[in-house]
Amino acid sequence: MQTKQPIMGLCPIGKFVFSHEDAIRRKVIVQQKLRQWKIRFVDLDGVLPDGLVTDQKQVERVVAHFRASQADCIFMPHCNFGTEGAVGMIARELGLPVLLWGPRDEAPLPDGTRLRDTLCGLFASSKVLHKLCIPFTYIENSSPDDPIFKTGLDRFLRASNTAGAFRQSMRIGMLGQRIDFFWSTIVNESELLERFRVEVLPLDLPSFIVRATQRAQSDASRYAAETRELSRTMRIEGYSDPATFHRVLAVRDEMLALAAEHGLEGLAVQDFMSLVDAMGTYCFLANGMVAETLAVGEETDIHGVISGIMLNRVMLGEQPSFLTEYTVRHPENDNGVLLWHVGAPPSMCHPDDRIRLGHHWILKSPLAGMPHFRLKDGPITVLRFDGDHGDYRLAVGEGRSVAGPHTLNNYVWMQVDDWPHWERTLMDSPFIHHTAMAYGHYASALMEACKYLPGIEPVRLDRADNP
Repeated sequence: MQTKQPIMGLCPIGKFVFSHEDAIRRKVIVQQKLRQWKIRFVDLDGVLPDGLVTDQKQVERVVAHFRASQADCIFMPHCNFGTEGAVGMIARELGLPVLLWGPRDEAPLPDGTRLRDTLCGLFASSKVLHKLCIPFTYIENSSPDDPIFKTGLDRFLRASNTAGAFRQSMRIGMLGQRIDFFWSTIVNESELLERFRVEVLPLDLPSFIVRATQRAQSDASRYAAETRELSRTMRIEGYSDPATFHRVLAVRDEMLALAAEHGLEGLAVQDFMSLVDAMGTYCFLANGMVAETLAVGEETDIHGVISGIMLNRVMLGEQPSFLTEYTVRHPENDNGVLLWHVGAPPSMCHPDDRIRLGHHWILKSPLAGMPHFRLKDGPITVLRFDGDHGDYRLAVGEGRSVAGPHTLNNYVWMQVDDWPHWERTLMDSPFIHHTAMAYGHYASALMEACKYLPGIEPVRLDRADNP
């Protein structure tokens, strides 16, 4: 999955009072840190004298520069005090996520004077942002070498990238209509478009089936070679005719082609039964392969795809997400729950397990293609975007994998801090059993992203940051 780090607009703030020379030194230290941590940024060097905002008259130039640079968020380090009016006007005009921070001041000089009053200036600027109803993120007044500074920057970048999915418009392909008996995945497409700029693009399933079938035939030799390669790492069972398995790979490639053609960030797929019947195989391996780069939601779960896109965004594309579901409680661990579904990215396979493609263990069918493998261990973040009656919420929680009994399809047992609390919270809110999951802990960045997503109420499922 390609890393999608946002572009940060570095907007150093100074003021005509206090030491201008020291403000420049502080700006350079910040620039050095950003380069050291490989953060993409554009600054004001060459745009303003010494690259510092020190006057409200500079606002127009600053805004024009960051717009032309296509900055995704703005970092306003206060380098000696703060020109709070300029801070407010720049933030209001750009309408981007804003980060405030300033270096912790040293002791006064021997004669009692001070080079800067950074903390004081931050209080002034935060007041202006509140006055103008501008959401912002704040990192505690600290040294650039303090861990809180690097951690805060990372959290802000991830939150900004997540919020950017809605600001830049989100396009989701819907492959096949909603299955009649899945009432829990009914969504209000018009409201998603009007309130959150989420565009659902209908993709004609019969046309997709024709193109995928033609692709399987025209690229048969390539798919045969890939099948031989895949057979070295996974068990492919139940295919008397290799051409049937080729159609699974062709479905994958047709999905990726549609995503590239239409600029899609996710796909909601009907999955069964039209696609299964036409291909003569279950195609969930195709979903899992596509999920290595895009958010994929089975059972035409549009809200589930939005959840996956948000997780992919908060991880900066460093790894994939998987639309799983809360299924059963752990038989022995009161705080354990089974995360289970089908269509997980193959890269999530446990290193001690091997992907097996077999038959459906619930539905009686002669068809093959159902992936069975245990997911890897590690810290886990789960996320569900959902809503009814105009009330949209984001359920976010953290847990970690825990040992549990073997089952089929794609699964991992997750332990959380207080499962009964999670269960009640989910039941009493507009959520369903589907939830996006990924490895790592990102809840704080997701909660922060909600500052920049009006109309979405965050719901923290766990009571602690690291259950």
